[in-house]
Amino acid sequence: MTELWRKATLFGIGMWALTEEKIQDFTDDLIENGEMRKEEGKKFVRELVDEQKKQKEEMENRITARVQDTFKKADYATRDEVKDLKEMMIGLENKIDMLINREKAMHEQPVPSSLSKEEEDI
Repeated sequence: MTELWRKATLFGIGMWALTEEKIQDFTDDLIENGEMRKEEGKKFVRELVDEQKKQKEEMENRITARVQDTFKKADYATRDEVKDLKEMMIGLENKIDMLINREKAMHEQPVPSSLSKEEEDI
């Protein structure tokens, strides 16, 4: 099998979309038709499976990079930024609660009265 034919086959059959079983079936057909020897077939299957894994990883890396780039351009908050905001909100809630409790305590204290008992009843 020539190197050019092997490379053309690798790219021509859509490597990344094939399962190992389909690759084996394809290779078995080539062997049955006399287009490839059994030893070449085994090597060919290994090469195709390795190439498939490589292309899959490259595609996943490209997709991941594209998604990350899209999120950066969209200016979404990062996980750390959201965490910081939550912590800030908790701190503000605690301060608000403290101020409300202080205000309540000030209003609940008895106010000294100089009014007589009769004046208070009115």
